[in-house]
Amino acid sequence: MELLLRAKSQHLKGQLVIGGSKSESNRLLILQAFENGIIIENLSNSDDTLVLQKALQSSDKTIDIHHAGTAMRFLTAYYAGQPGREVVLTGSKRMKQRPIRPLVDALRTLGANIQYLEKEGFPPLQIKGCKIEKNEVKISANISSQYISALMLLGSSLENGLKIHLEGKITSAPYLQMTLQLLEKVGVKTEFKDQSIQIFPSKIQAKTIAVESDWSSASYFYSLVALSASAEIELSVYHEQSLQGDAAMIEIYKQLGVETKFKEDSILISKKGQAISLLELDLNATPDLAQTIAVTCFGLGIACKLSGLHTLKIKETDRLLALQKELQKLGANVNVTEDSLSLEKSSFILEDVKIATYQDHRMAMAFAPLALKAPIIIEDAEVVSKSFPNFWECLKKLQIISVTNP
Repeated sequence: MELLLRAKSQHLKGQLVIGGSKSESNRLLILQAFENGIIIENLSNSDDTLVLQKALQSSDKTIDIHHAGTAMRFLTAYYAGQPGREVVLTGSKRMKQRPIRPLVDALRTLGANIQYLEKEGFPPLQIKGCKIEKNEVKISANISSQYISALMLLGSSLENGLKIHLEGKITSAPYLQMTLQLLEKVGVKTEFKDQSIQIFPSKIQAKTIAVESDWSSASYFYSLVALSASAEIELSVYHEQSLQGDAAMIEIYKQLGVETKFKEDSILISKKGQAISLLELDLNATPDLAQTIAVTCFGLGIACKLSGLHTLKIKETDRLLALQKELQKLGANVNVTEDSLSLEKSSFILEDVKIATYQDHRMAMAFAPLALKAPIIIEDAEVVSKSFPNFWECLKKLQIISVTNP
């Protein structure tokens, strides 16, 4: 499905309720599988969360998680620690190209029985669950925080707990902190000191936990506000003390002319002032914001230098190359390396360009706000269902962008 996006107004005003955080929801679903007394409120309605929920409820011999990377990592660890459970864990063509070896190696060290069925180091996996008694493991910290979170969640269910030694520079640390805080909420004692994480032997407690709305999803509305002539939009449900690292966008978008005010259960974001001429950021802790920020800067006609992006190479697509290719279609001068992106300031945006999304939800949503500057066509627009199923409806509700089939 292609969608043509065209600006109806440069003045934005409205209220939206954003769905629950995918990251929080997926961690809580694993904890709920260990302790079914946990009740989750405001669970994400994203494809990734629905796929994980379905997998955890299934007794099938083969579990297909399609494009859901978090589900692949979390379920690999989960099934490895389920004595008597045998499962083949597989996914889409792209999922079979995304590495899983660091997590599998760590789990094998703990005694897990996992075999590769096709290419060494990649899904699909054959997992024969067993009782894991070892309680110490090493893993590289500079590839994906999801490998580490998968081990942390597993550790909460082990009789002897788990000590995880992190090797190298830690990537996406806020996501590790999120996992730790959710573990603490359900009564699991933890410690994160220097380069090691300790999950102490604990009994997971039955609790009711409300999931905060997704900050990554909010980023696209920050981009809209930055690119508008004037704007005031209220987003619910958000809290000042968030578990989500992507709340860092508050300070980032302040540099792009966006002000954030917290209300009781929401944020009010508005256009205030001008963007700086050059935005330089290390996004090692929040790489999921990179696409949105780069596109916002291009729409504003300013330069940016973004680093700490090495994990983008192994996402739904190679996000750095995808960003470079699609921005160049629009007239941008952009260069990428293995872990960075540099965008030069620009004075024009080509119109009616078709943006390929590469089966990547964030490509579709990151480019959508550019419609305020020039008509744009989004290919494979339904891909947003992976994390934000009603994204296009939210744009229509704001009544500043016309969303139609070309």
